[in-house]
Amino acid sequence: MRIRPIDLVDVFVYLVVLGVFVQFFPEVISESFVLSLLTAVLLKVVLEVVMLVKKRTVARIRDARSVWIRVVNIVSLLVLMPGSKFVVLELVDLLFGDAVYLGGFFAVTGLIVVLMLARGGVRRVFAPRAGSTDMTSGR
Repeated sequence: MRIRPIDLVDVFVYLVVLGVFVQFFPEVISESFVLSLLTAVLLKVVLEVVMLVKKRTVARIRDARSVWIRVVNIVSLLVLMPGSKFVVLELVDLLFGDAVYLGGFFAVTGLIVVLMLARGGVRRVFAPRAGSTDMTSGR
């Protein structure tokens, strides 16, 4: 796997959002900038894996030929959504201990929602537009 520029932008966005949460929500704690950066990288990796699994599960729901297969995949998706928050909380606790705390289930859910909205907003701002020219080439 290669690290793409957009992956670095995502980590930067996650770092900024995490910093805002640390600043304004007392239940979200990160003892240093480096720990915030490492947490942002961890969030990037976990959320990418969760989104990949979610996309595959949705594809299996669409392609299911049997009602039972569709039901099993829908239940899997319903477990994945809140389960991923617990995975984030446990990984942060395992890797960083008491030095980083993302709050409880609802705080981390809010954090992840804001992370995804910020990521989508930044990607939308930097998305190439049809017919636009490259500003770095001088054209």
